[in-house]
Amino acid sequence: MSVVSSVLVPYASYLRVYEPLAAFPEPERTHWARYAGRARIPTAQDELRRSLADLVATPPVGVPVHESGDAFVAEVNGVVCVCPWRTRLRGWLALGALAEMFPAPVLDAVLPPVVRGQAVADHERWAERNPDARPWIRTAVWQVPVRWFVLFADEEREHAGAAADGGAPVLRYRTPMVQARRRLARALKTLRESVDEGPLTEGLVDVGRWLEEFHPRALVELDYGGLVHALSAKQLAEDRSALDVAEGIAALRAGDTEGAGEAYGRLAERWRAVRDRQFAN
Repeated sequence: MSVVSSVLVPYASYLRVYEPLAAFPEPERTHWARYAGRARIPTAQDELRRSLADLVATPPVGVPVHESGDAFVAEVNGVVCVCPWRTRLRGWLALGALAEMFPAPVLDAVLPPVVRGQAVADHERWAERNPDARPWIRTAVWQVPVRWFVLFADEEREHAGAAADGGAPVLRYRTPMVQARRRLARALKTLRESVDEGPLTEGLVDVGRWLEEFHPRALVELDYGGLVHALSAKQLAEDRSALDVAEGIAALRAGDTEGAGEAYGRLAERWRAVRDRQFAN
């Protein structure tokens, strides 16, 4: 097995939207219907391996030349739903955040300025022809943003430990789009009535606008992705971040600032320990 194919990082989490086939216009709808019937659907690890293979090329390929025709597939109450990878679009969008993550010399070594410049120019031309395009997947590195947990309830948590055959552990939440939108709206109302405008409120507004772009019968998924490798089995089993967020918002709604602070403290301590590992030697 090659080095690239065996890599399980990066330590990233994902917020995904799966839409029913009816949400897609033809001929894309037919494409996804045939795709969903394939014997084997590529996994998140398959997508990661392809991306890493591009980065080890010479010169590196910062953004794929062609858009991916792959997707994640889920069945919701007998209805087939798909979440297109749109790897090229997500690559373009991610380029904008790289300058905040890496010092200039490191960034230039990983992705030379000429490679980044070409990618930016390609994106600008493409965006002019596709002004309404949006990704079905959002990514966060070394964390799960607090605003994502607002969309889910603790009972929607799905956790499976490492399999005997070496399969990775899984921690994810899934909820219907209507529930995600309802929880977000209630949380936003509570925050605006209880605290000053801040990053969490702004983040919820941004996520809300994104969710409005999708079919009302879609499925929303939060996947811990590669973060399961940054957490111990005990930490994964005890992680109740969505519950902490829900309890914090409920406390604010009831005027219990002390209870809200306690819930936030549990959440902050848990995720600070994860983010600190980013800088561990």
